Amino acid sequence: MNRRNFVALAAAGPVASAASAAAAARLDQIPVRKTSKVEIVFNSPATKPNGLQATKDGLWIIDQGPGNQAHLVDYKTGKVIKGFETETESSSGITFDGEALWIGSTYSREIVRCDASTGKAIERHFTPGAGVIYKMAGDAPARTSPVPEHLRQKTPPRPQRPGASPRVGGFQMGQVSSTAPGTGAHGQEWRDGKLWFCVPPSRHVYRIDPKTWTVEKQFPTAGNRPHGIGWEGKYLWVTDSNLNAFFKHDVETGAMMEKIQLAENDPLPHGMTIWQGHMWYCDDVGIVCRFKL
Repeated sequence: MNRRNFVALAAAGPVASAASAAAAARLDQIPVRKTSKVEIVFNSPATKPNGLQATKDGLWIIDQGPGNQAHLVDYKTGKVIKGFETETESSSGITFDGEALWIGSTYSREIVRCDASTGKAIERHFTPGAGVIYKMAGDAPARTSPVPEHLRQKTPPRPQRPGASPRVGGFQMGQVSSTAPGTGAHGQEWRDGKLWFCVPPSRHVYRIDPKTWTVEKQFPTAGNRPHGIGWEGKYLWVTDSNLNAFFKHDVETGAMMEKIQLAENDPLPHGMTIWQGHMWYCDDVGIVCRFKL
């Protein structure tokens, strides 16, 4: 039985619990890869990193804090090579197509192609599958970072309009409003002229033709909070922040081939990328981590 069957069954009343148990069992049956211990490599240049992309020139980091800043940093030291604000909103996920950056503008539900030197928007596109992240029976509970306070960066408070409701986003949106505007794409990757990204509300990974903005391929993710994505050869790893794990997909079938399960006290995975045999990821409390695959 495939995941589409499971989703249909989850909506069928009394059958939901059986379907959820089967789905959980399916995730438990995925082979687990043993990896090295997670190390905190350096602090992010800004305080709320939410996407990574490895390149030969350095590590790109997109921040979802004030200014939605993008930085290219040195892998060893975290020293900023260049950085700038971007024309995106509460950004999630970043990739580089060889000329420009693609960034998920989460709360405008757009994917924006930005100048890689200035952050100015070159193109804006709607996000397939955008919306409010819904709950489904058997979902993992919402997870927050376990990183101790003394290791976290302090984020300046966002300006709040007089009389406006507190800003609640991402997987929390549907808990506070039936008319919540929703969220868009998270992790981004560029390969062979195509853009890949994951979208939490639809629980899917997409491959799109950036010239026509036509979806060419899609497959389901493990849970409702997919985040960073990264290539290991022909396979695509997808982070899930609530499951505290990474899942390796065969992109031809969508099948999950392996998973990496983080420890309860490891930093919480948000953005992710792979570089020279290491999986790099960021926790949005301001730190960049890695472990050897």
